[in-house]
Amino acid sequence: MKKIITFLFIVIGLTFAGCVDSLNISPDGRMTMSDVWKDPIKTEAYLGRAYSWIPSYFNTYGFFELLAGASDEAIYRNRSRATSNWSTGYLNPSENGLNNFYARYWSGIRDCNIFIANVDNSALESSEKKERLKSEAKILRSFYYFELIKQYGPMPIILEELPPDFNFTELKRPTFQENTDFIVKDLDEAILAPTLPIRLVDENDRRRMSKAVAYALKSEVLLYNASPLWNPENNLGKWAAASIASKEAFNILTQNNYALFPDYEQYYLFTSDLRENPNDKQTIYETYKDGSYNFHLLIQNNIPSKIGANSSGACPTQELVDSYNMLSTGEMPILGYEDENHLTPILNSASGYNPNSPYEDRDPRFYASIWFNGAKYNHINGAIHTVETYVDGADGIKPIEIDEESPTVTGYYLRKFIDPKVQMGQNTNSSWKKYHLAKILLNFAEAENEANGATPDAYYAINQIRNRVNMPALPSNLSKDKFRERVRNERRVELAFEEDRFWDVRRWKILSSTDKTITGMEIHKNNDNTFQYKRILIEKRNSWHDKFWIYPIPLGETSKIPDFNENQNPGW
Repeated sequence: MKKIITFLFIVIGLTFAGCVDSLNISPDGRMTMSDVWKDPIKTEAYLGRAYSWIPSYFNTYGFFELLAGASDEAIYRNRSRATSNWSTGYLNPSENGLNNFYARYWSGIRDCNIFIANVDNSALESSEKKERLKSEAKILRSFYYFELIKQYGPMPIILEELPPDFNFTELKRPTFQENTDFIVKDLDEAILAPTLPIRLVDENDRRRMSKAVAYALKSEVLLYNASPLWNPENNLGKWAAASIASKEAFNILTQNNYALFPDYEQYYLFTSDLRENPNDKQTIYETYKDGSYNFHLLIQNNIPSKIGANSSGACPTQELVDSYNMLSTGEMPILGYEDENHLTPILNSASGYNPNSPYEDRDPRFYASIWFNGAKYNHINGAIHTVETYVDGADGIKPIEIDEESPTVTGYYLRKFIDPKVQMGQNTNSSWKKYHLAKILLNFAEAENEANGATPDAYYAINQIRNRVNMPALPSNLSKDKFRERVRNERRVELAFEEDRFWDVRRWKILSSTDKTITGMEIHKNNDNTFQYKRILIEKRNSWHDKFWIYPIPLGETSKIPDFNENQNPGW
């Protein structure tokens, strides 16, 4: 009997060359699966369906929240928000409450498997097109698998559609290494396909997979495989594999006209341009963002003096602010904290940091990412607003216990992604940049140091990142441990609010030292217009225990698959 399937072709802004109409197929008909492969338009549409499972990420958690609110980067005032609930430890096998993409990723994997198995025998007009689309599907399958195992740990490797009578007791959990090997094999095969472009140059191809994505994803999956969470024995061979892959990715991409965008702040304020010689040479892949999400980004993460702002949104933490180096010396101003509440910082006397002028002479990425007391806002038609986060100021801090949405709870507001010249009610032009060249440089610097120490190549990678914002190069002759500390800090600063921090502290197994305590800065204005600065405890969190390194496998899955029940993730 022929298998019957009803297609619900989901349009999420994907536009594929030559199959625009196919993405708008009405779901009122029924067709056999074989009908799909007899029609070139339906064949491409099925790949469009496989793409449709990619999450939007960005500000799509809870009510237009950023994942940063569930990390030590930020905190939301409203305790009913998804990220705030997460911080209280609200997670169990039957309820995620934050980003439950488990079923979504498996749906994507299933559609990729079906497409890969059938495209060679489809009615597509050329073998070259079949090869390209099949390569895209392999990268897409790798993407879903990696996002899945990053969040839930190793998962069964399934290469075909499972029949309705499949015996789920046969499924077994592999090792993370076996998952990694499978993903890398798919990516390597896609990279070798001559028909797959390394850069997308046509607007109709936006958000398709490319060789550049394959290189970036390979760099990332091998980095995770080498990290302490999945490499507890510290096998240096895993670090070497990650270093080699990341270096190859950087070299190949730069040979093909990829480069860091010269302006860090502006880079996050637009969607990339697709052409042979684009203005944006840094972006490798960005996810779809429609106007409503960008609109909510603006009104849900802004300062009260901005007319139309609904909420302070993701308030940056003092811990994040402390991580930005000093511009003149390139040194870290804060080396740690003497107390568990982070109220007594260990000052670096060599940095030039002045606790009475804490926002002077900082890394330019600080000014591009965070609104602070004294920052200048707007610059529209000569009108400039000075941010006032001091107590009783126009944008002043208020305790989290006060049931108000608008003011900051930490003394800071989010600036990254938000164009200060865009007015309320307008849509921004920003897109969520999932992969970009700076991440590959950071991946390489970390892996190279772990494999071979702080080599000249590792220094080169980090200093490329720092040079872009005119920061001094790292001190020479750092030990492996000291270089590791600087690399991790550089990731935190460069990739702030990009969802990497949430996962980085887990793969490094340092969650218990980063996510227990959140602090802010309470500022009082003196009569002579000077300020007094006082660090304050904002929140003690409960989502820092080792079991929070990875999510629990959903309860429904453990009831179906005995091996999942017997090998549920630690602590759950």
